Amino acid sequence: MKKTNSNKMKLSSEQGGELLRTLKARFEKNMNRHKGLEWAKVQAKLEANTEKLWSLNEMERTGGEPDVVGFDKKAGEYIFYDCSAESPKDRRSVCYDGEALESRKEHKPKNNAIDMATAMGIDLLTEEQYRELQKLGNFDMKTSSWITTPSEIRKLGGAIFADYRFGRVFVYHNGAESYYAARAFRGSLRV
Repeated sequence: MKKTNSNKMKLSSEQGGELLRTLKARFEKNMNRHKGLEWAKVQAKLEANTEKLWSLNEMERTGGEPDVVGFDKKAGEYIFYDCSAESPKDRRSVCYDGEALESRKEHKPKNNAIDMATAMGIDLLTEEQYRELQKLGNFDMKTSSWITTPSEIRKLGGAIFADYRFGRVFVYHNGAESYYAARAFRGSLRV
């Protein structure tokens, strides 16, 4: 994660409190996503990691509706994914990465998924994580999301994205420089 201004990566106590209330309400409304986990422990972890709270706020601000989807016992970390029904609204119409953005001669999008995720302090979901997310509900039924692309595909100029149609997850390929109004990216964050 790039650190340009440490104050930029901190929320005011009012912003932090508002975000925690939002996250708690979402956590309690969607218990099927995190069976056996307790909000009080999640909140304590968040309050001890203000930069991660800032990243969650960025996920929320851009329409991702982050929620806890698991706990890594070995690392002692809670795992958050973007859980908005469709790809996050304020992250759409982006190509895959900076190289793809630079390769466009005209009609360039405003940004790219990899740089946006890095600036937010999050990672794009992998194909495995995307499939795990789809076990928790039906996501991207009208939109699609860029996912982490294996280097051998990216070296050939491609990138992969996924969506949910006809009762199953589909993973597709596209030129990394492509962008669509209905494609964004979903992120993950470990706290």
